[in-house]
Amino acid sequence: MEQQKLPNVTIALVLGIVSYLCCCFSIGIGGIVLSGIAFFLILKDEKLYKQNPENYSNFSQLKTAKIVAIIGLVLGAIALVWTIFSISQMGGWEAYMEQTQEIMEQWGIEQE
Repeated sequence: MEQQKLPNVTIALVLGIVSYLCCCFSIGIGGIVLSGIAFFLILKDEKLYKQNPENYSNFSQLKTAKIVAIIGLVLGAIALVWTIFSISQMGGWEAYMEQTQEIMEQWGIEQE
């Protein structure tokens, strides 16, 4: 019988990799969400693999995707905690937004 590939491995790997970028650009929340979705898909495929291990050929990719998703989840959590800590040390949300506005003005980014 011909071996099949697990159905969600590729998308889980892509979501895990994209979660790295989202950690930087979304205060960590995007990384947590995308890694969580990837981790859910990985758990689904692990259950499928455990039912018939001889039918599937890409279990090593599944393990890689799981590691990438866990790293993305941890980085997202660290970014979120760091952001919350930074906001609390600056004096609140208004001070954070004021500093963000100053940085955007320095870089020449216009707000609508």
